[in-house]
Amino acid sequence: MIPLNDNNPTKITPYVTYTLIAINILVFIYQLSLSPQELTQFFQNYALVPRRLTEGFTSSELALIVPPVLTLFTSQFLHGGFLHIGGNMLYLWIFGNNIEEQLGRFRYIIFYLICGALAALAQWFFSMQSTVPALGASGAIAGVMGAYIIKFPKARILALVPIGFFLTTFRIPAIVFLGFWFVMQAFYGIAGLQAPSDVGAGGVAYWAHAGGFVFGVILGPLLGLFSNSNRRRNY
Repeated sequence: MIPLNDNNPTKITPYVTYTLIAINILVFIYQLSLSPQELTQFFQNYALVPRRLTEGFTSSELALIVPPVLTLFTSQFLHGGFLHIGGNMLYLWIFGNNIEEQLGRFRYIIFYLICGALAALAQWFFSMQSTVPALGASGAIAGVMGAYIIKFPKARILALVPIGFFLTTFRIPAIVFLGFWFVMQAFYGIAGLQAPSDVGAGGVAYWAHAGGFVFGVILGPLLGLFSNSNRRRNY
């Protein structure tokens, strides 16, 4: 299922969401300018490499361009291909604007970055010795989706659904659409535990997705997701 739109439009211009999308796209364009060898090194420097983070927690002698703990944040702006960034930015565009309005711009960016970092830590916890770089905005966006499901559970998501060789659209309640998405991420994450050396089954960081979603559910209310005053201030 591919979400196309929702029926809960924002009343403000979601500048932070647009800025995040722009930064991700600009970084991806920069990635495209790199040779395969340079791109590999770029990922090694700025993506989250679980084993390196594990070593970083126990040693202060690692000579790296970016300290391992900072890759919890830098990795959120890297992507592995057009489908990867396209899917992530689509979900961020659809769900991010509403959460930005509810939290206010300042709280929203803090919420987004913390969800992304905690999601990366969730993935690291299940693959501490992996040398495969983990990257992408998926964990942070999963946090946004977690906040969305508890704030707008009855919102109708317009979803593009393939039926055989044809495509059709259905309006699906957010709690069904996002709840199914979360269950699938958790399921694949558990299945991926059989291959601990990988970032995730098929190279997908499912634990980052599931973890980000859970942290979004927790952090959203703590940062004022259900406070009406945030919508009036919107700072």
